[in-house]
Amino acid sequence: MSRIFLALGAVNAFLCVALGALGSHGLKSVLTANMLANFQIGVQYHFYHAIGLMLVGLTMERLPQVRALKFSGMLMMAGIVLFSGTLYIVSLTGWRGMGIVAPLGGSSFMVGWLLLAYAVWKNKSA
Repeated sequence: MSRIFLALGAVNAFLCVALGALGSHGLKSVLTANMLANFQIGVQYHFYHAIGLMLVGLTMERLPQVRALKFSGMLMMAGIVLFSGTLYIVSLTGWRGMGIVAPLGGSSFMVGWLLLAYAVWKNKSA
């Protein structure tokens, strides 16, 4: 399972670089300043959580029996899709109604980080 989260983190980090370049170069003249800022926030949080996925994967190698780590990684991945994905869609399409999904992604991020902290704190062998 650790390999899955390490690979997901690396693939998502690649996507962040690609999307960041798209935003900086390809979308600069297409989007309004506000929409471009929203897009870049999506990339920023996407990148943080790509790294988070890799941290979960590395921690799983040290604590393979801890189930909370699996849920932490799953919630971080869900947060990437729900939070960053929503910001990408809203920025590119202008469909603001989709923005209601973003708080679910933000909540997924927060619970994912709390589960990671819990898993490490609870397991003295870490």
